Amino acid sequence: MSDSEDHHFESKADSGASKTYPQQAGAIRKGGHIVIKNRPCKVVEVSTSKTGKHGHAKCHFVAIDIFTSKKLEDIVPSSHNCDVPHVDRQDYQLIDIAEDGFISLLTESGDTKDDLKLPTDDALLTQIKDGFAEGKDLILSVMCAMGEEQICAVKEVGGGK
Repeated sequence: MSDSEDHHFESKADSGASKTYPQQAGAIRKGGHIVIKNRPCKVVEVSTSKTGKHGHAKCHFVAIDIFTSKKLEDIVPSSHNCDVPHVDRQDYQLIDIAEDGFISLLTESGDTKDDLKLPTDDALLTQIKDGFAEGKDLILSVMCAMGEEQICAVKEVGGGK
């Protein structure tokens, strides 16, 4: 027996993993995700149209960029593959808000994550700043896709002080 049999693999496929995976256009549904113009988007509308005698059925996607909330559209033959982003959501506890707009978050492993800025969404921003000022324990949900991260939700844990 050799020591080389002790293999430890992390289940998180981050390093070297593709940021997207292919999926047939005809299989993508409303509520799913798709890459349009190199942006990760959530599909809000799908319509399929049949074309002429020798054409392919085409899928018309209307989607919202998950980070900028911009509306994007694309038309793809239903038999072709589209890129679908790997979208991940992580929850972190808020530790501090710096003067420059960066926030300090506590990860599950006990480390700090200091590379995220406050969200640009006014309602979310107000909720975070007010809750932090009142000394509440806040958990921030961070959406990750295609190398980008952004705070997408906030919730309070435990009873208020």
